Amino acid sequence: MPLPSGITYFEPTLPLFVFDAPEPGPVAIIQAGIHGDEIAGVHALAELLEAGIRPSHGRLIVVPVMNPPAYRARQRKAPDGLDLNRCFPGDSQAPERERRLARRFMDLVLDEKPALVVTLHESTKRYDPAVVPSFGQSIVYGVEPRPAIVDRTIAALNETASEQEHWAPLFYPVATSSTEVIVEATGCVGLCIETWMGFTERRRIDMQRRVVELVLADIGVCREP
Repeated sequence: MPLPSGITYFEPTLPLFVFDAPEPGPVAIIQAGIHGDEIAGVHALAELLEAGIRPSHGRLIVVPVMNPPAYRARQRKAPDGLDLNRCFPGDSQAPERERRLARRFMDLVLDEKPALVVTLHESTKRYDPAVVPSFGQSIVYGVEPRPAIVDRTIAALNETASEQEHWAPLFYPVATSSTEVIVEATGCVGLCIETWMGFTERRRIDMQRRVVELVLADIGVCREP
């Protein structure tokens, strides 16, 4: 069943913030920190929560740090752990923490039936079509045709982006990633936001915040500030 409004703890250090709007509308789930060394999205969601982000329609679920042990270690995965982003759909009876957590998150998604699931990532490589893989400054999607929200968001970002910050769409399906598994199971729009680590941490945080604001406004969950 859907989560109650408020804060739910999947684990002692893994809170989910659930906000219900006064008006009906879609459900959006935004999460970061599934890889512990990709920190800009974590800080962006923390800042948005501190600023009082709330939905105007529907429901907003924010998961600032999907993998706290990996984030504390500032590593892609927790020490001696698995890559959480490759553990979906998970297994509630698995001995590995990551597989159990993946199954719990997957069950949440199935219960909530979101219109949009967004994962905030970062990349050490600036996106270049000639370099595979490279992701920085891209919005990654895994299902064709490309969701229209991708082009609208990129157009809005590039209105004010410098040439170096230019954003691009990237079709890069990975069958074992959390986003691909969720999209296949629910039919929602699933996006991975990839900022390039070549920028300062502050700039990357600001870009991640802006993307979150744009996509939430686009689907009608939050008004654009």
